[in-house]
Amino acid sequence: MERARGGKPIASSELVKLMNSDQAILVDVRAANDYQAGHIHGAVNIPYAKTESRMSELHKHRGKLIVLVDQMGQHAGTAGKVLSKDGYDVRRLTGGMSEWQHQNMPVVQGKKS
Repeated sequence: MERARGGKPIASSELVKLMNSDQAILVDVRAANDYQAGHIHGAVNIPYAKTESRMSELHKHRGKLIVLVDQMGQHAGTAGKVLSKDGYDVRRLTGGMSEWQHQNMPVVQGKKS
């Protein structure tokens, strides 16, 4: 059932724990300009429309959870379906970047974090 929706939702607090313990890779599926304007530290930018063509970039992270983030949750499910179909264990950040920022969680700017 969760695969059909592109992964289970995950709270910001759980994401922080997973990232701090190196158990997850965070993939920001927003457009490059949105990512550069502000993203979660450690996130890799793979826009949702390019998920299939850039999936090979995630192969080295096969053993980790893949946590997807977008602005409000509208595109993470689409990317999650593609990744789940290829065997990745996928989660979606609840509320996306909007909720992350609403909780006053840190963001960084630029091309890479």
